Amino acid sequence: MNPVLFALSAALIVIGAIIALVFLAVASRYFWLWIQAVMTGAKVGIYDLIGMLFRRVDARTIVRGKIMAVAAGIEDPDLTTQALEAHYLARGNVPQVIRALIAARKSRQITLSFREAAAIDLAGRDVLDAVQTSVYPKVIDCPPRNSSNPFLDAIAKDGIQLKVKARVTVRANLQRLIGGATEETIIARVGQGIVSAIGSADSHKVVLENPDMISKAVLASRLDDQTAFEIVSIDIADIDVGENIGARLQADRAEADTRVARAKAESRRAEAVAIEQEMFAKIEESRAVVVASEASVPIAIAEALHKGRLNVMDYYKLRNITADTEMRQSIAGTSTTGPSNASNQRPAN
Repeated sequence: MNPVLFALSAALIVIGAIIALVFLAVASRYFWLWIQAVMTGAKVGIYDLIGMLFRRVDARTIVRGKIMAVAAGIEDPDLTTQALEAHYLARGNVPQVIRALIAARKSRQITLSFREAAAIDLAGRDVLDAVQTSVYPKVIDCPPRNSSNPFLDAIAKDGIQLKVKARVTVRANLQRLIGGATEETIIARVGQGIVSAIGSADSHKVVLENPDMISKAVLASRLDDQTAFEIVSIDIADIDVGENIGARLQADRAEADTRVARAKAESRRAEAVAIEQEMFAKIEESRAVVVASEASVPIAIAEALHKGRLNVMDYYKLRNITADTEMRQSIAGTSTTGPSNASNQRPAN
């Protein structure tokens, strides 16, 4: 036998044996999965399983998900093996999506397709929790339990503060779950609605007598628009009377008005003091003028005596009159202003 042909035959045999071993290894790995798929009618072929190996897809997750869907009777044309693989490669949670589809079908109230469930899952929402919330409504505390303030504070028109705690029952809206606002928005809107409803009440007694007016007013505001939930009901769990905010505000306003009045009075007092000081300055100025005028009197008398317009007897009569006037003022308890002693000096000859 030709050695070349012998070597070629041996190489082919070895290659065939290796291929057979690889095929047997793959078949042994996916054989039971393929058997399960065939027995349940999941329509997952052996070549699909081998392809998952090269695409790095967990075949066990895909096959089990497909079997669960078929066993639950889900007939969705979009629910194919390739669609499950694509969702898995997109880092989606395949088992969670299948469970959500099964829960929606069992409820007989929700219509949910595989495309919608996969989109909700890839958007980061818990699709199974959304379906369960849609079937069994969820209760949200307003304000939340972990909030720093356990009550919502609102003030009626009479100034009385009311502290309210509410519970909101919501149902998930699967059609608005993608792009819809979350629970925080619902809590904020409900809190705003409660504060507005109490603020529009004429008296806090009206609110205490009929708490349903708050729920009706809030529900009529359509607070669940553009959110992922549908508000079923709003119940007032607790309501307490707080402080008289109106009276406190009036007291604060009165105190502020008093401070303003005091400031204005102080301003007027300071202005009056300034005017008084200005008058004192004018008086001193007038006194200075008087003193200056009195200082010129002896000079005028001396000049009159010198020129003969005033004789000595007239001068002494003037002195006697001045002395008599000063004596009377002294007896009466008054004093003259200004230096009048200058007139007592003898005139120069």
